[in-house]
Amino acid sequence: MRYSRVLVKLSGGAVAGEREWGFSPDALNHIADEVLALHSAGVEVSVVVGGGNIFKGELGEEWGIERAEADNIGMMATVINALMLRGVLNARGDAEVRVMSAIPINAVAEPYIRLRAINHLSKGFIVVHAAGTGNPYVTTDYPAVQRALELRAQALLSAKNGTDGVYTADPGTDPTARRYLRVSYDTTIQEDLRALDQSAVLLARDHDLPIHVFDFDAPGAMRCICEGEDIGTLIGHGSDVLAERKALNAEHR
Repeated sequence: MRYSRVLVKLSGGAVAGEREWGFSPDALNHIADEVLALHSAGVEVSVVVGGGNIFKGELGEEWGIERAEADNIGMMATVINALMLRGVLNARGDAEVRVMSAIPINAVAEPYIRLRAINHLSKGFIVVHAAGTGNPYVTTDYPAVQRALELRAQALLSAKNGTDGVYTADPGTDPTARRYLRVSYDTTIQEDLRALDQSAVLLARDHDLPIHVFDFDAPGAMRCICEGEDIGTLIGHGSDVLAERKALNAEHR
């Protein structure tokens, strides 16, 4: 295994599936099966899940809700998603699953304590993190990187819906856009490639945390990444490599 401990970043859209809002049973089952498959392979797994399927920032703007209050609502949405995910994981497998919240909500989740979370992972528990950092003005990208670093994860697996990696431009509007096989932190930031929030990429760069951006709809993708396959795009140190360039080089050899 290339990685023995990872953090998986899921958006609220992953929970909604093809729906614009709410929950998709098929999507939740797929998430649970992919996480459980990774866990059964011996990888220690923690998860950060977003809340965009319940509440999005633009709704707050539309209704005139100030940013701090809107972010508080969004953090509570991530708690709901974390509890849903725990329920489905428990229903589809026998792994011990703990939800840890950055906002105290002791009736349904443990408080986030770094060393306790590490202890859970060491025992083979799956840990689902909710409520971001407990503070407004950040999306779940930054808490995902922060939690990965705090828990000594070897990589962040950033699951995407509808895209299979990081591209030179928006492939939906630019037919010349090409996918990166590997892209540096600096290029991601300077070119504003929007793989994750820039603050999250900066934090990962400063602490040398690899970020794998991949299509979560592809079955087995997370396990393949942990086993060493180059799926999607790896954000890290080093030179940029386009997927097509690697394929052409392989043909010439």
